[in-house]
Amino acid sequence: MSQEALASASGISRRMIVSLEAGNANISLGSLDRLAEALDTTFLKLVSNPERELRRIEEIMWRGKADASKATLLGAAPARHDTQLWLWSLAPGERYRAEPDPEGWHEMIFVLEGTLTLEFDAETQLVQSNDFTIYNSAQNYAYLNDGRKILRFVRTVSS
Repeated sequence: MSQEALASASGISRRMIVSLEAGNANISLGSLDRLAEALDTTFLKLVSNPERELRRIEEIMWRGKADASKATLLGAAPARHDTQLWLWSLAPGERYRAEPDPEGWHEMIFVLEGTLTLEFDAETQLVQSNDFTIYNSAQNYAYLNDGRKILRFVRTVSS
C-alpha cells in the first residue's frame, strides 16, 4: 500500500506516515489503532514483537511530560479483535487526551492509587482509589490527574 493510500484509509496525514517510517514521529495510541485498521491488522500486531507471547508484553507505549507518567501495555488476550491490559500512571497535573476507538470498543478501568478524572464531551466522572468504571470508548475522552500524588490505574480495552 502506498503512503498516500495509507493516509487516505487511516485518516492520518501522509507527512505523519513519512515521519513514522523514519522513526521521527510521536503518534497517538488512537492513530496507531487507525493505522492498524487501515492495514487490516490489529493494534497488537502493529506494535508488538511477533516473536513475543502476547499474554505478557510489558512494553511502555506512551510517556507523558513527567517521568512518572506512562502507559504500559501489560498483555493481551484473544477477542473479536483484541483485549489489552494496561498499567497507567499519571503525575499530578498530567492529562492524556484519547482519540475515539472504533465502534464496539469499551474500556474498563480500576484505580489503584489516587483519583482519576475521566472527562467526556458531555460529563466528567471521578473514579476513586479501589473503584472502577466501564464505558464505551468510541467517543472523545481524557484521563487527568487533578491530585497532588501519582495516579495509578489498570485499564482493559476490548472489542
